[in-house]
Amino acid sequence: MNNQKCSTLFQRPGGRTRIIQCICVVGFMDLFGVSMIIPLLSHHVKALGASPTVAGIVGSTYGILQLFSSTIVGSWSDVVGRRYSLLTCLLLSALGYGLLGMSTSIALFVLARIPVGLFKHSLSICRALLSDLVSESERPLVMGHFNAASSVGFILGPVVGGYLTEHEGGFYTSSFTCAAIFLTNAGLVWMLPWSETLVPCNDTNSSNNTSKRCHDNHCNKSVHNGSHANRHHALLAADTESRAPGKHQGGLRWREMSLLQPAWRQLSSVGSKIHMVASSDMWDLFLVRLLMAIAIMLYYSNFSLAMEERFSLKPKITGYLISYSSTLGALAGFLVGPVTQLYRNNMPALLLHSTVLTCSLIFLYATAPSVWQVLLTSTFFAISTTIGRTCITDLELQRGGVQASGTLIGAGQSVTAVGRILAPLLSGLAQEFSPCGPPSLGVVLALAAVGLLLIRIPKWDGRGMTKTAKL
Repeated sequence: MNNQKCSTLFQRPGGRTRIIQCICVVGFMDLFGVSMIIPLLSHHVKALGASPTVAGIVGSTYGILQLFSSTIVGSWSDVVGRRYSLLTCLLLSALGYGLLGMSTSIALFVLARIPVGLFKHSLSICRALLSDLVSESERPLVMGHFNAASSVGFILGPVVGGYLTEHEGGFYTSSFTCAAIFLTNAGLVWMLPWSETLVPCNDTNSSNNTSKRCHDNHCNKSVHNGSHANRHHALLAADTESRAPGKHQGGLRWREMSLLQPAWRQLSSVGSKIHMVASSDMWDLFLVRLLMAIAIMLYYSNFSLAMEERFSLKPKITGYLISYSSTLGALAGFLVGPVTQLYRNNMPALLLHSTVLTCSLIFLYATAPSVWQVLLTSTFFAISTTIGRTCITDLELQRGGVQASGTLIGAGQSVTAVGRILAPLLSGLAQEFSPCGPPSLGVVLALAAVGLLLIRIPKWDGRGMTKTAKL
């Protein structure tokens, strides 16, 4: 099929820019709404009469559902397209938060958390959509801006949620407000310029070079129905069209109609994509992600308690310190693009250096003799972790170039969810020995990640792919 369309369809730059800007707004509003609710959940479930044990079990429901649904929903977004999957996730999340606003019993509270746990993957799909829209060289910059916008929403949300809670029925007001925000996001996504004029780009070579070649020809990736149509999908589309004459060429129409395909066919496609990722040579990246996720969570796990026990710091001052770190983390998203340019897009080297820096900063925090050293480590820690998260995501997308970006990002979120389950357990065990136990254990795990990178990076090429067995 040498004369078929380029494995990526392309859009006018104006339409692409508008979609990127709107997706950043969606990311901001998403975390703004969610962060209004998160600090209030434990108080509300206890107010409903739950014991601490029941409250803990109910609280873990969301994380467990996210663990199993992240990869599946991400893969499903590759099958039916970003537009329909993003709309589905936003609408069902709005339903969940709406039910939360009506939860007057523990049973209703648990019921409300189920659709949110299963379908609150809007940010992951937004990242997959952004990766479809931009070239590899642009991706860290765009992802950094998206993460920065989302983080700002996460900082501002608790302020509004706390204000609403001071009034009668504040939790229910916050929940309905969050549901309204998700409905607004769904409307914004629906109105995005998905149907911009497409420009075909001929391809006669391997699809692995498609993105770079077409970018060099000043083409921009398209997201008609919000999905990246790679060569594998184009071949599937051609096969579908051969059985159904009259459809468009190059996979465009197949993408548009895939939501209407039988459920078993969608499940089969989702299963095949997950199997491709599971059988790929990406275990090292996922293991680094897991180790660093746990290490970072251990750093934060007992931060307030450690500040009080080690330096007699009041909770109010600790809160200021956490807000300062969070604000820096949001602003650090704008540094990702310049830093990757400084490294000439050598993401493996940047990941190694950011991991080493993060490990060193956790160690300095664990051994800090004064609050000022904690303040210094917090400053650089927020920057290094922001850059490291963007690096690992970008490398996963590069390594899995022939797989779907939604599946890869979803798999990464599932790995992080495992870290969220393990970190509290490890933190509790480490605190039995010392307030510095959790960050000290974090140093060990971060060192393991550094060692793994030192062993594996020589086996990668410049794009982070294994030299002997590229995917």
